[in-house]
Amino acid sequence: MENIIYRVENHIGYLTLNRWDKYNSFDLPLIDEFEQFWQERRYDNRVRVIILDGGEARGFCAGLDIESLAPKLFEADPTTAYNGQARMARILLAMRQAPQPIICCIHGSAAGIGFSLAMASDIRIMAEKSRCNAAYINIGLGGADMASSYFLPRLIGSGRANEFLLTGNWMSAEDAMQLGFASRLVPKDKMMETAQELAKIMVGKTPLALRMTKEAINVNMDCGGLEAALQMEDRNQMMVMYSLKLANS
Repeated sequence: MENIIYRVENHIGYLTLNRWDKYNSFDLPLIDEFEQFWQERRYDNRVRVIILDGGEARGFCAGLDIESLAPKLFEADPTTAYNGQARMARILLAMRQAPQPIICCIHGSAAGIGFSLAMASDIRIMAEKSRCNAAYINIGLGGADMASSYFLPRLIGSGRANEFLLTGNWMSAEDAMQLGFASRLVPKDKMMETAQELAKIMVGKTPLALRMTKEAINVNMDCGGLEAALQMEDRNQMMVMYSLKLANS
């Protein structure tokens, strides 16, 4: 793979976007590689946590590659354009379906699908002076794109989410912390160290428990009520408990 860099160390996967000369914007080759990467993680028991970062680019991810990919989508027939749109969007679903918790390190700007990559992650660490926006509405499209209308209201509440989606305005790192969007705000050179500290804590937990905690959070975000949430938690705890019992017998 040329557009992403990936390595594994001590059960932690390090995934870096590697289109630094194009601000890590998404073109077709990057979509191909990113799609394949998350498909392979679905049943990867070796890796327990994934750290996603923007590498050497000036920003985390500038969104869609306006020079190469955007013209193809706008010029394509409706069916082809829709297939391309749906394919990119399903990458975010694949990230939520991945059993590994994802820690996203954001520096510089995260715009468009870059913002959505951060939202699809489980934990967000932002560098000082970083910022995010739902850029879609700024280029004439709808502000609700790439799962933004699903993720953002759940992360920061409908009121402020509506503002960002309808205006395309930037969310500063300070706003992100105040709104609960990010869990850490650190100098850029401390981002990876902070992510590794969190990842090492997670790796020390029971692997099945870690996986099922992410699953329960995802499912219970949309569950029908308290009883349904408790049933999911009860099921998970029993499965983890008896897996430990079998492992120790």
